Amino acid sequence: MSKLLDRFRYFKQKGDTFADGHGQVMHTNRDWEDSYRQRWQFDKIVRSTHGVNCTGSCSWKIYVKNGLVTWETQQTDYPRTRPDLPNHEPRGASYSWYLYSANRLKYPLVRKRLIELWREALSRHSDPVLAWESIMNDPQKCQSYKQVRGHGGFIRSNWKELNQLIAAANVWTIKTYGPDRVAGFSPIPAMSMVSYAAGTRYLSLLGGTCLSFYDWYCDLPPASPMTWGEQTDVPESADWYNSAYIIAWGSNVPQTRTPDAHFFTEVRYKGTKTIAITPDYSEVAKLCDQWLAPKQGTDSALAMAMGHVILKEFHLDNPSDYFLNYCRRYTDMPMLVLLDERADGSYVPGRMMRASDLVDGLGEANNPEWKTVALNSTGELVAPNGSIGFRWGEKGKWNLEPVAAGVETELSLSLLGQHDDVAGVAFPYFGGNENPHFRSVRQEPVLVRQLPVKRLALADGSERMVVSVYDLVLANYGLDRGLDDGHSANNYNDVKAYTPAWGEQITGVPRRHIETIAREFAETAHKTHGRSMIILGAGVNHWYHMDMNYRGMINMLVFCGCVGQTGGGWAHYVGQEKLRPQTGWLPLAFALDWNRPPRQMNSTSFFYNHASQWRYEKLTAQELLSPLADPAKFSGHLIDFNVRAERMGWLPSAPQLNLNPLSVKASADKAGLSAADYTVQALKSGAIRFACEQPDSGHNHPRNLFVWRSNLLGSSGKGHEYMLKYLLGTDSGIQGEALGSSEGIKPEEVEWQSAAIEGKLDLLVTLDFRMSSTCLFSDIVLPTATWYEKDDMNTSDMHPFIHPLSAAVDPAWESKSDWEIYKGIASVFSEVCVGHLGQETDVVLHPLQHDSPAELAQPFDILDWRKGECELIPGKTAPNIVVVERDYPATYERFTSLGPLLDKLGNGGKGIAWNTQDEVDFLGKLNYTKHDGPAKGRPRIDTALDASEVILALAPETNGQVAVKAWQALGEMTGREHTHLAINKEDEKIRFRDIQAQPRKIISSPTWSGLESEHVSYNAGYTNVHELIPWRTLSGRQQLYQDHAWMRAFGESLVAYRPPIDTRSVSEMREIPPNGFPEKALNFLTPHQKWGIHSTYSENLLMLTLSRGGPIVWISEADARELGIEDNDWIEAFNANGALTARAVVSQRVPPGMTMMYHAQERIMNIPGSEVTGMRGGIHNSVTRVCPKPTHMIGGYAQLAYGFNYYGTVGSNRDEFIMIRKMKNINWLDDEGRDQVQEAKK
Repeated sequence: MSKLLDRFRYFKQKGDTFADGHGQVMHTNRDWEDSYRQRWQFDKIVRSTHGVNCTGSCSWKIYVKNGLVTWETQQTDYPRTRPDLPNHEPRGASYSWYLYSANRLKYPLVRKRLIELWREALSRHSDPVLAWESIMNDPQKCQSYKQVRGHGGFIRSNWKELNQLIAAANVWTIKTYGPDRVAGFSPIPAMSMVSYAAGTRYLSLLGGTCLSFYDWYCDLPPASPMTWGEQTDVPESADWYNSAYIIAWGSNVPQTRTPDAHFFTEVRYKGTKTIAITPDYSEVAKLCDQWLAPKQGTDSALAMAMGHVILKEFHLDNPSDYFLNYCRRYTDMPMLVLLDERADGSYVPGRMMRASDLVDGLGEANNPEWKTVALNSTGELVAPNGSIGFRWGEKGKWNLEPVAAGVETELSLSLLGQHDDVAGVAFPYFGGNENPHFRSVRQEPVLVRQLPVKRLALADGSERMVVSVYDLVLANYGLDRGLDDGHSANNYNDVKAYTPAWGEQITGVPRRHIETIAREFAETAHKTHGRSMIILGAGVNHWYHMDMNYRGMINMLVFCGCVGQTGGGWAHYVGQEKLRPQTGWLPLAFALDWNRPPRQMNSTSFFYNHASQWRYEKLTAQELLSPLADPAKFSGHLIDFNVRAERMGWLPSAPQLNLNPLSVKASADKAGLSAADYTVQALKSGAIRFACEQPDSGHNHPRNLFVWRSNLLGSSGKGHEYMLKYLLGTDSGIQGEALGSSEGIKPEEVEWQSAAIEGKLDLLVTLDFRMSSTCLFSDIVLPTATWYEKDDMNTSDMHPFIHPLSAAVDPAWESKSDWEIYKGIASVFSEVCVGHLGQETDVVLHPLQHDSPAELAQPFDILDWRKGECELIPGKTAPNIVVVERDYPATYERFTSLGPLLDKLGNGGKGIAWNTQDEVDFLGKLNYTKHDGPAKGRPRIDTALDASEVILALAPETNGQVAVKAWQALGEMTGREHTHLAINKEDEKIRFRDIQAQPRKIISSPTWSGLESEHVSYNAGYTNVHELIPWRTLSGRQQLYQDHAWMRAFGESLVAYRPPIDTRSVSEMREIPPNGFPEKALNFLTPHQKWGIHSTYSENLLMLTLSRGGPIVWISEADARELGIEDNDWIEAFNANGALTARAVVSQRVPPGMTMMYHAQERIMNIPGSEVTGMRGGIHNSVTRVCPKPTHMIGGYAQLAYGFNYYGTVGSNRDEFIMIRKMKNINWLDDEGRDQVQEAKK
C-alpha cells in the first residue's frame, strides 16, 4: 500500500497520548529505519585476527555481506580464565577500511623501465634466464631502472609475466654468483606464521639467505641471552594481576598494550603499587602511583643505584633468607672467578674457574673445561650439577638439584669468613666519560676495590687467587664490607658509584625516590617471595648500551628472587615475538624436512655491510674498551670485529664465500678431496676467502631481495638513506663524508675500495596489500591477500591462545595469499631452471649454534686461525662446513610436500629432539600424499590450511602427544621426570577448524620456560625454578658474570653504567647552509605511536583524521621558544645521515634536550620537500645509521652463541642527535601552487 498520503500533514492521524500526556503514539513514516537495518545486515561472521605485529593478538568477528567485508568487532568467547583472574579484553580496529581503499594493491605492478627491458630481451632470447642475463650484462640498462627507484613509474602487469621474470632472475643469480646472493626479509612470524613460512621455505629450498628481524628491529634484548640463554621469554599479561609491586620502565602500557592494560589497572584494586619510569610524561605516567623521570639514556645508572640499596639493606644489613637462598641456588653468584694480576699489583677479574683447572678435575671426565666450580659450606671445591658441561656428552646431571658429584651440597655465596686474604681488585668506571648532552660524575677510570679471596693450587702447578661472583657483584655496586675499601660508599649520600646520590647526579631523579622505591620493591619481594615485577619497553632497549640498561634491571629482580615466580620477574614486551608452536613451524618455514641447515643471517650485520653504512663509521672500538684492556689487541674498524666473528664461526655470513658455493664441489673433485675438506684447505691457503672481507669486489653482495609482511624501507630500515644509495642505487639524502674522503679508521680485515658499489640489488620484489614506502622503491610489487582473505595462524606473548586468520572473503581483485604467491614462483622456477640448474652440491657455512654441542667451542682464550694462532677446525675455531644436496627442478614438488628428513632425523628444538613418525603418518592421512614425481608418497602441503595443519600436528604446544615426547626427551638430559606437566593433555590435538570455532590455549612445552595450567599464569623461568631445569648458560644458572674475553675487555663482565655513545652525526656532517632560523642539537627518540601499529594504519584515512594528518615531531616548550617554533609549524630535522620534514608538536610533556618522532610514520603522506636535501623529506630512519657493538658478535661460548634472532648485532638508534630548525620554504614539489613561506615568530 502506498504511503504517499502519510507524508502529508493534513492526512496524518493524531496519536493517542499516554503517561499523563508525556507520551504520544505517532504514525510517522519509518522507512528511514530500513537504511539503518540494511547497513548493519550481514550474511555471515568469520573469525580472524590482525597480522600486524601487535601483541594484543585479539580474536575478531569479520562481518561479510554480498561477498564484501563490511566491518569488524571483537570476539568475546575466549576460553575462561581462572576464577581469581579478570577476563581478557580486546580493543577496536579500522582494518576493514584497507580492503577497498585507494591504498589497496589490486594488481601485480612492475617498474616500467624494467619491464620494457625485459620484454625486449625476451623478444631476442627464448630462454628467460638468458634474457635476464642480457640485461644484467649491460651496465647502462641496469642503471636505467635502478636510478629511478622511488620515482614512480609503475605499470600493471600479470602474474604469469612477473613470475617468469622473478624466477629467471633467481636462476641466473644462483647459477652465476650462488644461492646465498638471493635473500629475503620478513619479520615476526608469530603474526602470520604460514605467510612468513611461505617465503622462507622457498628461499631455503634454493639455498637462499633468510634475514633476521628481532635483532634488526632492536627488539632483541641481548641481556636476555646473556643472563638466561633465552632469546626472550616473558609473562603473559594476566600474570600482572598476580604481582604485588610493578615498575613500568619505559613501557607505555595504556598506549601500546591497550588490550592488556586492564590487568595493570585492575591489580591496583588489590593494593599493588605501580611506578612509571619514563623521561617524558606519558600515558603510563598518568596511570601510575608515582612517576620518575630520569634523563633519557641513563636507565642503567638508575637501576644500579636501586641495586645498591637492595644489596645493602636486604643482603648485608638485614639479610633476607629468601633472597640469599634464591641467589645461592638459581644464580651464578656462588661460582668462583680466577683473578689475573696487573702490573701495579692489583688484580682484575678473569674467567670463571672450571673443573679442568684443578689437578683431578673434580672427577669430571666429560667436558671438565665447561663445568664451573664453587666452594660449598664445608669449604670444599665442587662442580655443582647444571653447568653447560653437563648438558652435552652425558645424561642425567643437567639439573639444578643441590648436588655435586652425586652428593647433596650447599654452595657458599661469599668467601668472607672463609677467605685467605684481601686483595685489591680493579673495576672499570665509565660514568666519568664526558658528553656535552649527558651528565657525568668524575671518578678514576679504574676503581680498585677490596675483596675477600682464596688461594688455590691449579693443575698447571701455579697458585691463583679466586673470588666468588657474589663478592664481585657487591664490590661492583660500591658496597662497604668492612675491608678498608676507600672506593666503597659510607652511606647513600656519598657521590660514589653506584649510590643513590651518584644516581641522582647522573639521572636527575632525587635520591630519596631512588631509595624509597628500591626499598619498597625489595621489601615486597621479600614478603611475597618474589612477586615484584618490572615491565620493560623497547625504548630502553634501543640504546647502544641497551644490555647495560637491561642487566641493571635484571639484577634488581635476581637480587630479590623474582625471576620464575608467579607475579614477578621481567616483562619485556616489544613486537609479537612469541611464536608459540615454534618447533612445529621450523621444519615448514626453513625446509628442514628436505635440507639442513638453512642459510640464516643477522640483518644488522647484513645491512651494516651491504648498505655501506660501515664506510661512514666514526665510532672506534678503542673508545668502547675498558681502561683495563690492552688496546693493541683490539685494533681496527668495527666491521673488522664483525669479519673476525664471521671467520671464527661466531656470526653467520651472507654471502658466505667469494665464489659460488655451487662451484666448490667441482674444484674439490679435481683435488681428490671432499667438498668440506677442500673448503678448509682453500680457506687456509687463501684460495677461497670470506665474502665479507671483500664487500665491494662486485661479486660479494646480495643481488635479489624479497620483502614480504614488512615495510623495510618505511619502518625498520635503520640507515634508510644508505640503503637508497648503496642497495638501490637511487637518490639519497646522505649529508656525511665517507671514510675515503675524511679522516677515520679504515678497516684491517676488509679490502678497501675507494668507490663503493651503488645499486647492489638487481631485483627488489615486495609483497604487500597496500602501497607502502618499500613498495615505492621496489622493482616488482605483488598484491597479497589481507588478513581477512587468507588462512593463517597468530600467537602472542601476552596471552596463551592461538588464533586463526581466516579467509572471510576471497582475495580481492588479483591479490593472492603469500603461500599461493611463493608456490607460484616455485612452480615457474622449477621449469625455468631446467638446463641451468639441476641436482647441485651446495657448500653451506653454518655458525656455531646455541643449543647445540657447537656452543662448546673455545672455552678459554680466543684463537684466530687466520692469524696462525690455531688450526682451522670447522665447528670449533671456524664455522661448520656442511654439504647440502639440492634438486632445483624439484623445488615446486618439495615446496608443496613434507620431506623425508622428519622421518629420518625427527624434530625438536632448543637442544632436545624426538621422533615424529606418528605425526608424519597422520599428516599423510589428513592432507593426503603426492601420487608421483620427486615427492611421491610424501604428505601434501598444497594450501595454507595444509601448512597450518603441519604446524599444529608437529608442535608440542598444539599436540599433546608430542608435548609428552618433548618432556620425556628433556627428562633424559636432566635426569628428572617432567611428563606430569603435559600428561593430562596427551590426547589433546588442536586442529585449524578448532581454533576457528574458538581460540585454544596452548599446551605446556619444554620449548618455553613457563607453564599453562589451572594453577599459575604463564611466567618466564617458572620451570627453571620449580622443575629445576637449568638455564641454558655457562653455569646453568642466571648468569650475572660474563667471563668471555671480549666481555671482559670491553668492561662488561659485570653490569656498569655506560653513557650514550657519540655517533658524531651532528658534529661531523657537511656544512648545511642556514635558512635564517636558529638551530639546535637534540636527542632523537622514536617510540611507538598511538595512531598506527608500526607503519600500518599510519596512512589510514580514519587514523589520519583522528591525528594531525601527517608526520609530526614532538619537542619541549623550552626548546621551541629558543628556536622560535610554534605548535604545528613545519620543521626540519637533519644530521650526517639525512633529513626529514614534519610538523612540530610543542608540548610540556617532553623534557628539554630531547625530541620524539613516533616511529614508522610513512613518507607517502603529506610530506613537503627538504631544504637540506632538495628531495622530499625522509622518514624517521633517514637520520639514523646502524652502529654495531663488538660484544654482540661473540659466539660459540655457551649462552653467547649465535641463533637466528637469538643473539647477534642489534640495530640501536637512540644515541643519535639531530639538528632541528624551523623551515622557511615549504615546497610540496608538485607544482600545484601549495608552496608557502613560514615567517619568524613575532
